[in-house]
Amino acid sequence: MRTFSLILGVLCLFYALLDAFQTVILPRRPSGAFRITRVFYVLTWQPWKIFAMRIRDPRKQETVLSIYGPLSLVGLIGVWAVTLVFGFGLLFYAVGSPFHDPLMLPGYSDFYVSGTTLFTLGLGDVVPLSWFARTFVVLEAGVGLGFVALVIGYFPVLYGAFSRREVNISMLDARAGSPPTAVELLRRHAFEGGEEALLQLLEQWERWSAELLESHISYPLLCYFRSQHSKQSWLAGLVAVLDTCALLIAGVQEQPARQAQLTFTMARHALIDLSQIFSVDPQQQIPDRLPAETFQQIHDLLCASGVRVCRDGDTEKRLKKMRKLYEGYAFPLGDYLCMPLPPFYDERAKIDNWLSVARVRAEAEAEGGGKASTPAFISRKHTAEDPEHIF
Repeated sequence: MRTFSLILGVLCLFYALLDAFQTVILPRRPSGAFRITRVFYVLTWQPWKIFAMRIRDPRKQETVLSIYGPLSLVGLIGVWAVTLVFGFGLLFYAVGSPFHDPLMLPGYSDFYVSGTTLFTLGLGDVVPLSWFARTFVVLEAGVGLGFVALVIGYFPVLYGAFSRREVNISMLDARAGSPPTAVELLRRHAFEGGEEALLQLLEQWERWSAELLESHISYPLLCYFRSQHSKQSWLAGLVAVLDTCALLIAGVQEQPARQAQLTFTMARHALIDLSQIFSVDPQQQIPDRLPAETFQQIHDLLCASGVRVCRDGDTEKRLKKMRKLYEGYAFPLGDYLCMPLPPFYDERAKIDNWLSVARVRAEAEAEGGGKASTPAFISRKHTAEDPEHIF
Protein backbone atom coordinates (compact mmCIF):
# COMPACT_ATOMS: atom_id res chain seq x y z
CA MET A 1 0.00 0.00 0.00
CA ARG A 2 2.78 2.43 0.88
CA THR A 3 4.65 1.54 -2.30
CA PHE A 4 1.56 2.32 -4.32
CA SER A 5 1.18 5.62 -2.42
CA LEU A 6 4.79 6.51 -3.24
CA ILE A 7 4.33 5.86 -6.96
CA LEU A 8 0.99 7.69 -7.08
CA GLY A 9 2.42 10.65 -5.17
CA VAL A 10 5.38 10.98 -7.53
CA LEU A 11 3.05 10.82 -10.55
CA CYS A 12 0.76 13.50 -9.08
CA LEU A 13 3.68 15.84 -8.48
CA PHE A 14 5.20 15.18 -11.88
CA TYR A 15 2.02 15.74 -13.88
CA ALA A 16 0.92 18.76 -11.85
CA LEU A 17 4.27 20.54 -12.20
CA LEU A 18 4.64 19.55 -15.85
CA ASP A 19 1.13 20.70 -16.69
CA ALA A 20 1.59 24.03 -14.92
CA PHE A 21 4.87 24.55 -16.79
CA GLN A 22 3.35 23.70 -20.17
CA THR A 23 0.25 25.81 -19.59
CA VAL A 24 1.84 28.92 -18.10
CA ILE A 25 5.50 29.08 -19.16
CA LEU A 26 5.95 27.06 -22.36
CA PRO A 27 5.36 29.47 -25.31
CA ARG A 28 4.06 26.85 -27.74
CA ARG A 29 1.36 24.26 -28.11
CA PRO A 30 1.88 21.59 -25.41
CA SER A 31 2.18 17.94 -26.39
CA GLY A 32 1.42 14.75 -24.55
CA ALA A 33 -1.37 12.21 -24.43
CA PHE A 34 -2.34 13.02 -20.83
CA ARG A 35 -2.53 16.56 -19.48
CA ILE A 36 -4.42 17.75 -16.44
CA THR A 37 -5.56 20.89 -18.25
CA ARG A 38 -6.93 18.91 -21.18
CA VAL A 39 -8.82 16.51 -18.90
CA PHE A 40 -10.15 19.41 -16.83
CA TYR A 41 -11.63 21.24 -19.82
CA VAL A 42 -13.00 18.06 -21.40
CA LEU A 43 -14.82 17.20 -18.17
CA THR A 44 -16.14 20.70 -17.41
CA TRP A 45 -16.88 22.46 -20.72
CA GLN A 46 -19.41 20.02 -22.15
CA PRO A 47 -21.64 19.91 -19.03
CA TRP A 48 -21.42 23.70 -18.75
CA LYS A 49 -22.35 24.11 -22.41
CA ILE A 50 -25.29 21.71 -22.12
CA PHE A 51 -26.57 23.63 -19.09
CA ALA A 52 -26.20 26.99 -20.88
CA MET A 53 -27.97 25.74 -24.01
CA ARG A 54 -31.04 24.91 -21.91
CA ILE A 55 -31.47 28.59 -21.08
CA ARG A 56 -33.91 30.16 -23.53
CA ASP A 57 -33.16 33.82 -22.85
CA PRO A 58 -30.24 34.71 -25.20
CA ARG A 59 -28.84 37.33 -22.82
CA LYS A 60 -28.86 35.01 -19.82
CA GLN A 61 -27.42 32.22 -21.94
CA GLU A 62 -24.56 34.43 -23.08
CA THR A 63 -23.97 35.54 -19.49
CA VAL A 64 -23.67 31.95 -18.31
CA LEU A 65 -21.31 31.09 -21.15
CA SER A 66 -19.17 34.15 -20.43
CA ILE A 67 -18.66 33.06 -16.82
CA TYR A 68 -17.02 29.78 -17.82
CA GLY A 69 -13.70 31.21 -19.06
CA PRO A 70 -12.66 33.13 -15.90
CA LEU A 71 -14.21 30.53 -13.60
CA SER A 72 -12.39 27.68 -15.35
CA LEU A 73 -9.10 29.52 -14.83
CA VAL A 74 -9.71 29.68 -11.09
CA GLY A 75 -10.82 26.06 -11.10
CA LEU A 76 -7.72 24.92 -13.00
CA ILE A 77 -5.43 26.64 -10.51
CA GLY A 78 -7.36 24.97 -7.72
CA VAL A 79 -6.92 21.56 -9.38
CA TRP A 80 -3.16 22.12 -9.62
CA ALA A 81 -2.99 23.10 -5.94
CA VAL A 82 -5.06 20.11 -4.77
CA THR A 83 -2.96 17.74 -6.90
CA LEU A 84 0.26 19.09 -5.38
CA VAL A 85 -1.10 18.79 -1.84
CA PHE A 86 -2.31 15.27 -2.57
CA GLY A 87 1.03 14.28 -4.12
CA PHE A 88 3.18 15.49 -1.22
CA GLY A 89 0.70 14.01 1.25
CA LEU A 90 1.05 10.60 -0.40
CA LEU A 91 4.84 10.86 -0.18
CA PHE A 92 4.65 11.58 3.55
CA TYR A 93 2.24 8.67 4.02
CA ALA A 94 4.51 6.35 2.00
CA VAL A 95 7.45 6.90 4.38
CA GLY A 96 5.40 6.18 7.49
CA SER A 97 3.93 9.59 8.45
CA PRO A 98 7.10 10.89 10.17
CA PHE A 99 5.37 13.66 12.17
CA HIS A 100 4.51 14.39 15.77
CA ASP A 101 0.81 15.29 15.80
CA PRO A 102 -0.96 15.96 19.12
CA LEU A 103 -4.24 14.78 17.59
CA MET A 104 -2.71 11.50 16.37
CA LEU A 105 -4.93 11.19 13.29
CA PRO A 106 -3.54 8.47 10.98
CA GLY A 107 -3.24 9.62 7.38
CA TYR A 108 -4.87 12.99 8.01
CA SER A 109 -1.66 14.49 9.42
CA ASP A 110 0.21 13.84 6.16
CA PHE A 111 -2.24 15.83 4.05
CA TYR A 112 -2.63 18.48 6.76
CA VAL A 113 1.13 19.09 6.80
CA SER A 114 1.19 19.07 3.00
CA GLY A 115 -1.58 21.68 2.78
CA THR A 116 -0.18 24.03 5.41
CA THR A 117 3.29 23.76 3.90
CA LEU A 118 2.28 24.37 0.28
CA PHE A 119 0.36 27.50 1.26
CA THR A 120 3.22 28.49 3.64
CA LEU A 121 0.98 28.82 6.71
CA GLY A 122 3.73 27.69 9.11
CA LEU A 123 1.43 26.82 12.04
CA GLY A 124 4.02 24.61 13.74
CA ASP A 125 1.52 22.35 15.50
CA VAL A 126 2.79 19.26 13.63
CA VAL A 127 6.55 18.68 13.77
CA PRO A 128 8.58 16.56 11.27
CA LEU A 129 10.63 13.82 12.96
CA SER A 130 12.96 12.62 10.17
CA TRP A 131 15.42 14.14 7.72
CA PHE A 132 13.21 13.03 4.82
CA ALA A 133 10.16 14.79 6.24
CA ARG A 134 12.11 17.98 6.99
CA THR A 135 13.68 18.00 3.53
CA PHE A 136 10.39 17.59 1.74
CA VAL A 137 8.63 20.13 3.95
CA VAL A 138 11.20 22.71 2.88
CA LEU A 139 10.94 21.57 -0.74
CA GLU A 140 7.15 21.80 -0.71
CA ALA A 141 7.30 25.27 0.83
CA GLY A 142 9.54 26.35 -2.05
CA VAL A 143 7.13 24.82 -4.55
CA GLY A 144 4.27 26.66 -2.84
CA LEU A 145 6.02 30.03 -3.09
CA GLY A 146 6.86 29.36 -6.73
CA PHE A 147 3.27 28.33 -7.41
CA VAL A 148 1.90 31.55 -5.90
CA ALA A 149 4.39 33.62 -7.90
CA LEU A 150 3.41 31.73 -11.05
CA VAL A 151 -0.27 32.46 -10.50
CA ILE A 152 0.38 36.14 -9.74
CA GLY A 153 2.33 36.50 -12.97
CA TYR A 154 -0.15 34.43 -14.97
CA PHE A 155 -3.21 36.66 -14.57
CA PRO A 156 -1.72 39.88 -16.02
CA VAL A 157 -0.40 37.99 -19.05
CA LEU A 158 -3.77 36.41 -19.74
CA TYR A 159 -5.80 39.56 -19.33
CA GLY A 160 -3.26 41.57 -21.31
CA ALA A 161 -3.70 39.18 -24.25
CA PHE A 162 -7.48 39.30 -23.81
CA SER A 163 -7.48 43.09 -23.79
CA ARG A 164 -5.40 43.33 -26.96
CA ARG A 165 -7.73 40.88 -28.67
CA GLU A 166 -10.85 42.83 -27.78
CA VAL A 167 -9.64 46.22 -29.04
CA ASN A 168 -10.01 45.38 -32.73
CA ILE A 169 -13.25 43.50 -32.12
CA SER A 170 -14.77 46.57 -30.46
CA MET A 171 -13.55 48.80 -33.29
CA LEU A 172 -15.20 46.47 -35.79
CA ASP A 173 -18.61 47.35 -34.36
CA ALA A 174 -18.73 50.80 -36.00
CA ARG A 175 -17.00 49.56 -39.14
CA ALA A 176 -18.99 46.40 -39.86
CA GLY A 177 -22.02 46.33 -37.59
CA SER A 178 -23.08 43.94 -34.84
CA PRO A 179 -22.65 41.16 -35.67
CA PRO A 180 -19.99 42.16 -38.22
CA THR A 181 -20.63 41.24 -41.85
CA ALA A 182 -18.41 41.47 -44.91
CA VAL A 183 -20.97 43.34 -46.98
CA GLU A 184 -21.52 45.94 -44.29
CA LEU A 185 -17.77 46.39 -43.89
CA LEU A 186 -17.34 47.10 -47.60
CA ARG A 187 -20.44 49.27 -47.74
CA ARG A 188 -19.27 51.47 -44.89
CA HIS A 189 -15.91 51.97 -46.60
CA ALA A 190 -17.48 53.05 -49.90
CA PHE A 191 -16.55 56.71 -49.50
CA GLU A 192 -13.82 58.98 -50.77
CA GLY A 193 -10.62 57.74 -49.18
CA GLY A 194 -12.32 54.55 -48.08
CA GLU A 195 -9.90 52.35 -50.01
CA GLU A 196 -6.99 53.60 -47.91
CA ALA A 197 -9.00 53.12 -44.72
CA LEU A 198 -9.88 49.58 -45.80
CA LEU A 199 -6.23 48.86 -46.55
CA GLN A 200 -5.24 49.98 -43.05
CA LEU A 201 -7.99 47.87 -41.53
CA LEU A 202 -6.82 44.76 -43.37
CA GLU A 203 -3.25 45.41 -42.23
CA GLN A 204 -4.46 45.72 -38.64
CA TRP A 205 -6.36 42.46 -38.88
CA GLU A 206 -3.41 40.66 -40.41
CA ARG A 207 -1.40 41.62 -37.32
CA TRP A 208 -4.37 40.87 -35.07
CA SER A 209 -4.65 37.37 -36.54
CA ALA A 210 -0.94 36.76 -35.94
CA GLU A 211 -1.24 37.95 -32.34
CA LEU A 212 -4.34 35.81 -31.87
CA LEU A 213 -2.47 32.76 -33.14
CA GLU A 214 0.52 33.43 -30.89
CA SER A 215 -1.43 34.16 -27.70
CA HIS A 216 -4.17 31.55 -28.03
CA ILE A 217 -1.79 28.73 -28.92
CA SER A 218 0.28 29.57 -25.83
CA TYR A 219 -2.87 30.01 -23.70
CA PRO A 220 -5.73 28.03 -25.31
CA LEU A 221 -8.10 28.76 -22.43
CA LEU A 222 -8.36 32.33 -23.82
CA CYS A 223 -10.60 30.86 -26.52
CA TYR A 224 -13.24 30.35 -23.82
CA PHE A 225 -13.09 34.03 -22.80
CA ARG A 226 -16.00 35.68 -24.59
CA SER A 227 -16.21 39.26 -25.80
CA GLN A 228 -17.57 41.99 -23.57
CA HIS A 229 -20.51 42.91 -25.82
CA SER A 230 -23.38 40.89 -27.22
CA LYS A 231 -23.33 39.83 -30.88
CA GLN A 232 -19.54 39.97 -30.84
CA SER A 233 -16.89 37.29 -30.52
CA TRP A 234 -13.32 36.79 -31.63
CA LEU A 235 -14.49 34.00 -33.95
CA ALA A 236 -17.21 36.17 -35.53
CA GLY A 237 -14.69 38.95 -36.13
CA LEU A 238 -12.19 36.55 -37.63
CA VAL A 239 -14.77 35.00 -39.97
CA ALA A 240 -16.13 38.41 -40.98
CA VAL A 241 -12.64 39.50 -42.01
CA LEU A 242 -12.13 36.23 -43.89
CA ASP A 243 -15.44 36.83 -45.69
CA THR A 244 -14.34 40.35 -46.57
CA CYS A 245 -11.00 39.19 -47.92
CA ALA A 246 -12.65 36.41 -49.92
CA LEU A 247 -15.10 38.90 -51.42
CA LEU A 248 -12.31 41.33 -52.30
CA ILE A 249 -10.19 38.63 -53.92
CA ALA A 250 -13.06 36.98 -55.78
CA GLY A 251 -14.85 39.89 -57.34
CA VAL A 252 -14.27 43.46 -56.13
CA GLN A 253 -12.35 45.80 -58.40
CA GLU A 254 -10.03 48.67 -57.47
CA GLN A 255 -9.58 47.45 -53.90
CA PRO A 256 -6.47 46.28 -51.98
CA ALA A 257 -6.57 42.71 -53.30
CA ARG A 258 -2.93 41.95 -52.42
CA GLN A 259 -3.37 42.98 -48.80
CA ALA A 260 -6.61 41.00 -48.76
CA GLN A 261 -4.64 37.91 -49.81
CA LEU A 262 -2.10 38.44 -47.01
CA THR A 263 -4.78 38.99 -44.38
CA PHE A 264 -6.77 36.00 -45.65
CA THR A 265 -3.73 33.74 -45.39
CA MET A 266 -2.89 34.82 -41.84
CA ALA A 267 -6.49 34.69 -40.62
CA ARG A 268 -7.06 31.25 -42.12
CA HIS A 269 -3.82 30.02 -40.54
CA ALA A 270 -5.03 31.19 -37.13
CA LEU A 271 -8.45 29.58 -37.61
CA ILE A 272 -7.06 26.19 -38.64
CA ASP A 273 -4.43 26.03 -35.90
CA LEU A 274 -6.92 26.97 -33.19
CA SER A 275 -9.32 24.31 -34.50
CA GLN A 276 -6.57 21.73 -34.13
CA ILE A 277 -6.01 22.69 -30.49
CA PHE A 278 -9.52 21.47 -29.66
CA SER A 279 -9.25 18.48 -32.01
CA VAL A 280 -12.10 19.87 -34.11
CA ASP A 281 -12.23 18.09 -37.45
CA PRO A 282 -13.26 20.09 -40.53
CA GLN A 283 -16.76 19.44 -41.83
CA GLN A 284 -17.54 18.72 -45.45
CA GLN A 285 -21.31 19.17 -45.18
CA ILE A 286 -21.93 22.68 -43.86
CA PRO A 287 -24.81 25.17 -44.15
CA ASP A 288 -24.69 27.51 -47.13
CA ARG A 289 -24.11 30.99 -45.76
CA LEU A 290 -24.42 32.58 -49.20
CA PRO A 291 -27.15 31.14 -51.47
CA ALA A 292 -27.48 32.40 -55.04
CA GLU A 293 -30.34 34.81 -54.33
CA THR A 294 -28.42 36.38 -51.43
CA PHE A 295 -25.34 36.78 -53.61
CA GLN A 296 -27.41 38.74 -56.11
CA GLN A 297 -28.67 40.99 -53.32
CA ILE A 298 -25.10 41.54 -52.19
CA HIS A 299 -24.03 42.36 -55.73
CA ASP A 300 -26.82 44.92 -56.14
CA LEU A 301 -26.27 46.49 -52.72
CA LEU A 302 -22.52 46.91 -53.17
CA CYS A 303 -22.95 48.34 -56.65
CA ALA A 304 -25.55 50.79 -55.35
CA SER A 305 -23.11 51.80 -52.60
CA GLY A 306 -20.38 52.58 -55.11
CA VAL A 307 -18.33 49.40 -54.76
CA ARG A 308 -17.25 48.07 -58.15
CA VAL A 309 -18.08 44.37 -58.25
CA CYS A 310 -17.07 42.15 -61.15
CA ARG A 311 -20.04 41.29 -63.37
CA ASP A 312 -18.65 38.12 -64.92
CA GLY A 313 -20.39 34.85 -64.17
CA ASP A 314 -17.37 33.34 -62.41
CA THR A 315 -17.37 35.71 -59.42
CA GLU A 316 -19.77 33.58 -57.41
CA LYS A 317 -17.80 30.41 -58.24
CA ARG A 318 -14.52 32.00 -57.17
CA LEU A 319 -16.08 33.19 -53.94
CA LYS A 320 -17.48 29.74 -53.21
CA LYS A 321 -14.02 28.19 -53.65
CA MET A 322 -12.53 30.76 -51.29
CA ARG A 323 -15.19 30.06 -48.67
CA LYS A 324 -14.47 26.33 -48.75
CA LEU A 325 -10.96 27.08 -47.53
CA TYR A 326 -12.14 28.20 -44.09
CA GLU A 327 -15.85 27.59 -43.51
CA GLY A 328 -15.32 23.87 -42.93
CA TYR A 329 -13.15 24.78 -39.92
CA ALA A 330 -15.18 27.75 -38.71
CA PHE A 331 -18.51 25.95 -38.37
CA PRO A 332 -17.37 23.08 -36.08
CA LEU A 333 -15.23 25.45 -34.00
CA GLY A 334 -18.21 27.78 -33.61
CA ASP A 335 -20.42 24.85 -32.59
CA TYR A 336 -17.84 23.70 -30.04
CA LEU A 337 -17.42 27.15 -28.46
CA CYS A 338 -21.10 28.16 -28.85
CA MET A 339 -20.09 31.15 -30.97
CA PRO A 340 -22.40 31.62 -33.97
CA LEU A 341 -20.81 32.68 -37.25
CA PRO A 342 -21.88 35.99 -38.75
CA PRO A 343 -23.79 36.04 -42.05
CA PHE A 344 -22.31 37.46 -45.22
CA TYR A 345 -25.16 39.92 -45.34
CA ASP A 346 -27.86 40.63 -42.78
CA GLU A 347 -30.85 42.28 -44.41
CA ARG A 348 -32.65 42.78 -41.12
CA ALA A 349 -32.67 46.29 -39.72
CA LYS A 350 -30.22 46.34 -36.84
CA ILE A 351 -28.39 48.74 -34.62
CA ASP A 352 -24.74 48.80 -33.64
CA ASN A 353 -23.81 48.08 -30.04
CA TRP A 354 -22.59 51.59 -29.37
CA LEU A 355 -25.81 53.06 -30.77
CA SER A 356 -27.84 50.63 -28.65
CA VAL A 357 -26.24 52.04 -25.50
CA ALA A 358 -27.19 55.57 -26.52
CA ARG A 359 -30.79 54.53 -27.18
CA VAL A 360 -31.14 52.68 -23.87
CA ARG A 361 -29.84 55.72 -22.03
CA ALA A 362 -32.27 58.03 -23.84
CA GLU A 363 -35.23 55.75 -23.11
CA ALA A 364 -34.23 55.46 -19.45
CA GLU A 365 -34.09 59.24 -19.13
CA ALA A 366 -37.51 59.53 -20.76
CA GLU A 367 -39.07 56.98 -18.41
CA GLY A 368 -37.49 58.65 -15.40
CA GLY A 369 -39.06 61.99 -16.23
CA GLY A 370 -35.78 63.52 -17.29
CA LYS A 371 -35.04 65.13 -20.58
CA ALA A 372 -34.53 62.43 -23.18
CA SER A 373 -31.57 63.50 -25.23
CA THR A 374 -31.81 60.98 -28.05
CA PRO A 375 -28.90 61.46 -30.43
CA ALA A 376 -29.87 62.80 -33.81
CA PHE A 377 -28.40 59.84 -35.66
CA ILE A 378 -30.79 57.39 -33.95
CA SER A 379 -34.14 57.31 -35.65
CA ARG A 380 -37.23 55.84 -34.02
CA LYS A 381 -38.37 53.85 -37.04
CA HIS A 382 -36.20 51.59 -39.11
CA THR A 383 -36.71 49.57 -42.21
CA ALA A 384 -34.64 47.08 -44.13
CA GLU A 385 -34.25 49.68 -46.89
CA ASP A 386 -33.02 52.31 -44.43
CA PRO A 387 -31.02 50.44 -41.76
CA GLU A 388 -29.53 52.13 -38.74
CA HIS A 389 -26.09 53.04 -39.91
CA ILE A 390 -23.91 56.00 -39.28
CA PHE A 391 -22.35 55.96 -42.73
